[in-house]
Amino acid sequence: MNFDEKARNWDKDPDRAARAAAFAAEIERISGNRQFSKALEFGSGTGNVSIQLQDCCNSITLADNSEGMIRVMKEKLADLKISAMNPFLITESNPLTGLGGFDLVFTLLTLHHVYDIDKVFSEFHKILKKDGLVFIGDLITEDGSFHFRDPEFDGHKGFEVSELGKLLKKNGIEPVSDSIFYTIKREHESKIKDYPLFILAGRNL
Repeated sequence: MNFDEKARNWDKDPDRAARAAAFAAEIERISGNRQFSKALEFGSGTGNVSIQLQDCCNSITLADNSEGMIRVMKEKLADLKISAMNPFLITESNPLTGLGGFDLVFTLLTLHHVYDIDKVFSEFHKILKKDGLVFIGDLITEDGSFHFRDPEFDGHKGFEVSELGKLLKKNGIEPVSDSIFYTIKREHESKIKDYPLFILAGRNL
């Protein structure tokens, strides 16, 4: 999927804002409305989740590998006069592991686009402080129809949460809770289909 091309119109879908708000609310609820010093959003897109969490985070790094998304995000942050958020373009020469000291990492609907999830979880472990929290929001395993409008999509068809939890633990992050927090509804083959989203929380060991 070419996110650079999609970036300009990304925020025109109202459901994106609604699920970002629901995800952010769950992060606040599960963390007990904790105040975080330094946070990172992985696969931030235009920053919808981070904007929802700005009051509970002193600073947020918004990391994405799409130059188009970073460009739109910068424009949005400037329009909203938000200064405590820092865009970060992920490249081979500018990896996540060049950062560190985070007490919160969160990511929404990004992981199913990632080929090497084991590597990403290892990076999360390295950049998080001890007892730092990870929140992953993504699709429960689906039949592949979620991306029917994007025939070039070659990522994961959602996840079994228990298997994802095992992979987190393998990389030094202890799963602490999981639940369904939102359902995306899309029309496919003249029917409305439900695509539940889970939130998986972990604590860095």
